[in-house]
This record gives sequence, structure tokens and C-alpha cells, in this order.
Amino acid sequence: MACLAFDGITPFELGTVAEVFATPRPELDVPWWYSFTLCTQSPGMHRAVGGFGIQIRAGLEELRRADTIVIPGVPDVTGDVAPQAARALRQARDRGARVMSICTGAFALASAGLLDGLEATTHWRHAGLLKERFPQVTVRPGVLYVDNGQILTSAGTAAGIDLCLHVVRRDHGPVIASRVANRMVVAAHREGGQSQFMEQPVRTAVADDPVAAAVSYTRENLAGDLSVEALAHIAHLSPRQFERRFNDALGSSPGRWVSSQRIQAGQTLLASTDLPVEHVAQRVGMSVAGFRQTFKTDIGISPAAYRRQHQE
Repeated sequence: MACLAFDGITPFELGTVAEVFATPRPELDVPWWYSFTLCTQSPGMHRAVGGFGIQIRAGLEELRRADTIVIPGVPDVTGDVAPQAARALRQARDRGARVMSICTGAFALASAGLLDGLEATTHWRHAGLLKERFPQVTVRPGVLYVDNGQILTSAGTAAGIDLCLHVVRRDHGPVIASRVANRMVVAAHREGGQSQFMEQPVRTAVADDPVAAAVSYTRENLAGDLSVEALAHIAHLSPRQFERRFNDALGSSPGRWVSSQRIQAGQTLLASTDLPVEHVAQRVGMSVAGFRQTFKTDIGISPAAYRRQHQE
């Protein structure tokens, strides 16, 4: 794995990539882990946000042999990557390497032509500019990350953690991804379609926004009837109108979002109480079988295993 850095890099995104992929994890007992190299177009000392420097020894030749390439961000979203770097990224793509970006790293992929005809995301503040500069890219501004198979992009900062863990989940399975997340003390799995925390009226103007009213009602009544029809009634919209406006606002269908809220509430109850799983499921409005199955699918481990990990 090669991480391509640029002068003026933000340390959080770089640290995220290094934490997930460069940290040795012998306790996982897996057949292989990632071999990590930090590279740049011009090796040497590079500036990082915060007033310090990072010595990078490897050059673009690392992109010729890496099976996965990560770009943790670019310092200037109005410019293009240098021709040498763009050519190296295209060649890596053409030979089958997986290429992924975090936050503004999507601008590097777009300027190299790797996102043409694909869906992609970036930090919500820059989504409009990405769409304006690269109209051939279908920008999804509200989601955490987009997985196109070979090309992956994520939203800002912490969404990079979600994308990196998603890649671990793809490569090693949900149990290993959950164990890595547990070591990092972060959520084991958030779906890519989950909404970014954008500054939108739907988050605050409950009295004026019908979707926000339904969102508020959901969070306070997880054990109740949260069908599309019921929530549409709360929002004073037809079910079809509600589904469309909900998806536009949160980047997810109502059903999927409600399920994620119930599972998140279940995680809190499992970690902070001794309630039997049957009672936890009841409190979040799910059948026991449905809760167990959805929890295992979303989180990667059973409710009982999650409780053991978080109450040790």
C-alpha cells in the first residue's frame, strides 16, 4: 500500500491512514497485513498543517508496485495535481490497483481523470466545487464514502476512518474490521450512504422542516411505528414525497436510516447496561431475531460479542 502525500498535508487524514494500515497488528492473527509506504512526487521535507514537517523518502515509483493507493487530501482544491503524479495514478488504475481518497483527495483523483463517469464524494464544504470543476463526476455530497469497487472516495476527516475500516472489512471480513475499530475506540461500521453532518436546516429547523420533524420524532420514539407511512404522516407529506425529500436531505432511505438509528441505540444499551438482548431489541423497536441479524450485518459481530468487547 502506498500513501501519496502532497506539500501542505493535513496530519489527521494522514494519521488515519497510518493508524489503520501501517500499525502492526500481530494480535489479529491474520495471514497478511498491509505493507505501508508514504511517498510523494518530490522526496524530502514537506510541510504539514500545524507548523511542522514530515520527511518523506519515497517517490512516485512506489505507485508502480502498490496494490492500493491512498490520497489523504490535497492542500489546494482549486489546482490540479502535477502531470507526473496524474500519469502515475492513471497507470496504477489501468494495471488494476485500488485507488482511494480521503476528503479533498478526491480532487486529485478527479484531476487525473480517475473519477470520470463515476460517483464520488468529498467534504461537504467542497462538494459544490468538485461538481463545478469536474462535471463528468457524479458528486454525492451527503454520504460518508462511495465504493466503486476499484475507486473509492470519502468525505472529510473522520469519514476517512469509516472508509479505511470499510476497506479492512472488504479485505479481511467484518470480525477483523470490528477488532481494529475496537482498538481505535471508534464505530465498527458506518454504511457509506449514511449522511455527513452537514450544516443543513434539516438538522435544526424542526418546526419548519417536515423531514426534520420526522427525524426528531424517530430519535424520541425508536420503539414505535417508524414505517414510511407513519413518518410521512408526521411530516405531513405523501409517502412518495417523504421518501424523496428524506433521501435528498440525509442521503439514505428512511428505512435504512431508521434501522441505523435503532442499531446505534442498541450499541449504547449493550455497552452501558446489563439488559438482556431481548429487552434491548424491544427498546429499540425490533424483533429479537431482526435485531441480532441486522446488528451482525451492520457491526460485524453479534450483540453478545459487542457487549463483551465494550464491558471489559
